[in-house]
Amino acid sequence: MLRPIVLSNGEMHVGLNNYGLVHDFYFPYVGLTNHSQGAMTRHRIGVWIDGRISWLDDEGDWSFTFRYPGRALVGHMLAKNESMQILLEIDSVVDAHLSAFMRNIHIVNLAVQDREIRLFTHQAFVIDDSRSKTDTAQYLPDSDAIVHYRGRRAFVVGGLSDGVPFDQHGIGLFGMEGHDSTYRDAEDGELAGGNVEHGRVDSVLRFKLDVPAQSSKRVHYWITAGSSIREALYVDKTVRQDGLDKRLHHTIEWWRNWLQPAIKSAEKIDPQYHDSFLRSVMILKSHMDKRGAVIASTDSSMLNYDRDAYAYCWPRDGAFVLWPFIRMGYTEEPQRFLEFCRRVMHPSGYLMHKYCADGGLGASWHSYVHRGGITGPPVQEDETAITVHLIAELHKATDDSRVLSDFYESMVRPMADWMVDYIDETTGLPRPSYDLWEEHFMISTYTTACVYAGLNAAAYLAEQKKDSERAVAWRAAADDIKQAAHKYLYNSDRGAFYKGLLVVDGNIEYDDTVDTSSIFGAYMFGLFDVDSTELSQAVTTLRDIFGSDRDVEAYPRYENDHYHQANPHSQGNWWFIPSLWMAQYHMETGNAKAATSILKWVQDCSMSTGVMSEQINPDNGEMIAPAPLAWSHAEFVSTLLDTINQKESNDNAKTT
Repeated sequence: MLRPIVLSNGEMHVGLNNYGLVHDFYFPYVGLTNHSQGAMTRHRIGVWIDGRISWLDDEGDWSFTFRYPGRALVGHMLAKNESMQILLEIDSVVDAHLSAFMRNIHIVNLAVQDREIRLFTHQAFVIDDSRSKTDTAQYLPDSDAIVHYRGRRAFVVGGLSDGVPFDQHGIGLFGMEGHDSTYRDAEDGELAGGNVEHGRVDSVLRFKLDVPAQSSKRVHYWITAGSSIREALYVDKTVRQDGLDKRLHHTIEWWRNWLQPAIKSAEKIDPQYHDSFLRSVMILKSHMDKRGAVIASTDSSMLNYDRDAYAYCWPRDGAFVLWPFIRMGYTEEPQRFLEFCRRVMHPSGYLMHKYCADGGLGASWHSYVHRGGITGPPVQEDETAITVHLIAELHKATDDSRVLSDFYESMVRPMADWMVDYIDETTGLPRPSYDLWEEHFMISTYTTACVYAGLNAAAYLAEQKKDSERAVAWRAAADDIKQAAHKYLYNSDRGAFYKGLLVVDGNIEYDDTVDTSSIFGAYMFGLFDVDSTELSQAVTTLRDIFGSDRDVEAYPRYENDHYHQANPHSQGNWWFIPSLWMAQYHMETGNAKAATSILKWVQDCSMSTGVMSEQINPDNGEMIAPAPLAWSHAEFVSTLLDTINQKESNDNAKTT
């Protein structure tokens, strides 16, 4: 299930599903740990009227609309139940300064008679993703709250309506010892109580409201978090004293101030993209942990059918997310990300596959031992190279000497030296590593382009550092790689770049799969000139293979991509990332019409909140999880920033 709304402050991150229910609840890191992970941990909301209850996820009862209405990461939801003549208008937010998830629930009685309406909120945690079933929930009478806790994690649940707390509560078990869920206790409109329980525990609050005909009342509801019950209660007390409206105002102001660099950029792009541009920037920010990690996606729904989800920091994804941030003038976020990479970097100078938000090594299927008896670290070399490239981009944008003092000796030198040493003797190309799609161990065109760019970036930084000897050596190594790429990586028979190659027992084995990343890497990082015959022909071949005669110009990753393939007879699902890469290429080569067509398709395929997934089903246009995917949003923002460059270039051409 997709996430139309994500909310975050850099340590608490909450994802709301298609019913507006809490589906993911991360604390104290963005992406680590998810305390609402699992099919029975949705935080339900129910309404009881005239002897009948309806929960928001009761199929067919409710209609929903979602949006981010302003220039702040505040989610707005309308949920309407025609048969019950009830409307819920809910504003949800994670406080910018406190570990608090807050909801302003506006309950509208659409009927022509006065009614008693009972609102139920249900909370279910699996704290620290615990499988030991040893959580505890307790009613705290002195605080008018429920606390869920386990070890060093505590969550306090509270709420008020017209200054009055919930009038009933229930605490029980779910998913164990024959217990379904405590929210079932609310179906007669009454809660049986229960003041404490341990195991797999959940809780329910009731707010009993007398609502006049065609009028409304509000419930202010929140969950606060801490590393102890005392800490979570302190945050709860602050929310109560300030009031939810004041906390919401402070958070909106924080986002408006933070967005100023992005707003300045948005003013230069086509007005039809202003809102979607700013929403994407905020969604990207929501995936950034305040200690530097950039999480690929916090959507845990993939765990329903896969072994793992995307709640990790891939250095590649992080670099592509922060590249447009540097272009907009943000410096704190890329600085923190680079500090994170410095902390997790291998002593030999490379970055591993992926990392948890706390810097721990992420799960991986990459081996140290490969076909043909080849051994090597289980890495994707492009991730190391693109990180060096990002350091250079930050320095070029800021001309800040601290970039060199912070990262040159500690990161650039060991990373560049490792890349120089990691060269295949037969071809002169970078040694094989896993490709960016994490599937094949090979010398890929894309990774070669990234290493070429990384070594040129290192040489630039060495020049700024007055380290001329290394500058010359690293640039010479980059030139050698480019020369080898022109010799080995273009397939003249197909008029395309090879996806990659592998040297086995002295023989070169080519993979001639047409891959969008080969084209993107070749032109974006200068491995082949943008107006070269090779690049132009590769683009023509790509468009021919994937249907240049279609009304929609959208692309899979590569030929016969089977990953979550919706139609086995297609070339693969459409992805936002490669489609936007082609938009960037069109922009670079002056084909603004084609680029605009792709941008419009991306915007049309996005959710009402602007959320983008990883893939689109080409048969019906439906999104395929995870959503949101940070990298998709990053390429959308980058493409729109390219339109500014294109416009400025055209304006300059007119004046000359």
